[in-house]
Amino acid sequence: MSNSSSRAGMLLGWLSITTLGTCALPATAGSVHELSRAPQIVSVTQGGQATASIVLETRAVAVKETGPKLTVAKFGEVYGFSPTFFVVQENQPTRIRFWNLQPDDAHDFELLGPHAHQLVALALPPLSDVSAIFDFHRPGLYTFRCTLHQPEMNGQILVVAAAHR
Repeated sequence: MSNSSSRAGMLLGWLSITTLGTCALPATAGSVHELSRAPQIVSVTQGGQATASIVLETRAVAVKETGPKLTVAKFGEVYGFSPTFFVVQENQPTRIRFWNLQPDDAHDFELLGPHAHQLVALALPPLSDVSAIFDFHRPGLYTFRCTLHQPEMNGQILVVAAAHR
């Protein structure tokens, strides 16, 4: 299987999602499709029920419009995610809302799995409110980042094991 065929892209409205694992296509396109032979790590859908939610914002730390000018001169524009760390429970569908608060800067969200393999990629256009439901199927520490603003724009998601009853 080639790299391009092992990853699938889809358009959910204007939201572009690429995943490795399982991803639900829009209702008009059909049912859930397996996108990789790799063991499923995370499922991502645009709709459905979530039992938890979080808002992940893009933040301007230092930009040309507001400065500080010396910081921008030395490092260029600097952005970050807020929060940079959060915890979710394994097999608990969690809605993550991505707010890109910048009127003139695009961002993206890339979720990395074991060995830094890309699991999910989302486009975050300027002034956007993008929402997706993530269901993690393996406990662990996952890194996320904006590939457009490295090395400063990143964070981590800790997936804890589901409580046994």
